[in-house]
Amino acid sequence: MERRPVAFITGGSRGIGYGIAEQLADAGFDLAINGVRPEDAVREALDALRSRGIDVLYCPGDIASGEARADMMASINAHFGRLNVLVNNAGVAPKERRDILEATEESFHYVLSTNLQGAYFLTQAAANWMIAQRTEQTEFWGCIINVSSVSATVASVNRGEYCVAKAGLSMATQLFAARLGEYDIPVYEVRPGVIKTDMTAGVTAKYDALIDNGLTVQKRWGVPYDVGRAVASLAKGDFPYSTGQVILVDGGLTIPRL
Repeated sequence: MERRPVAFITGGSRGIGYGIAEQLADAGFDLAINGVRPEDAVREALDALRSRGIDVLYCPGDIASGEARADMMASINAHFGRLNVLVNNAGVAPKERRDILEATEESFHYVLSTNLQGAYFLTQAAANWMIAQRTEQTEFWGCIINVSSVSATVASVNRGEYCVAKAGLSMATQLFAARLGEYDIPVYEVRPGVIKTDMTAGVTAKYDALIDNGLTVQKRWGVPYDVGRAVASLAKGDFPYSTGQVILVDGGLTIPRL
């Protein structure tokens, strides 16, 4: 029996990550799902993914921790013995939105250690594993997908640490794409706009008004499904000659308009 490809999604138990997980499950991927909550707290979500006919492994832990990242990779190797796709999706927002003239170093470290440092070194680990698989199996297909944000290029002065982290993740995409080109392992960036999740729940009224007044060309919030469809297309290999590129999922928010 042919083995299904395996995708590892950080922050995959809710929000955008779960929307990605649903689409990859429907595309025939077995899944390793990372989250910081205990497994009992996410069991319903995991079982819903399993009901799609795939194998799901839960890998709890904080990706900001090197030890936790190593444990996750070891668990995936022990359970599946392979990894085809890494989706760096996990991210945190500043605990308080504060003007960059007042924001703290503690908040900067908190956001960047997860949103940039964690993703960077998880990519390093996954890339080395994929290189080994590619060397052993000529038919191996693998890719890395970084979920960033329009905040990589759109400045928000009340959450500068988040913008800096996403801009750094965008450069990391290009760096790893350049490094992994010789192994034919593409690296992509998916850049969502305003997506309705628990992270944006606190600013719903603000963005309802902005969208109504033309913030986006398509006058609606994005939803996790929108991002999931883009990630699944990349993971399946539909864009094999587009390494290092950005897929915007923002409803036209970043189109310059007069």
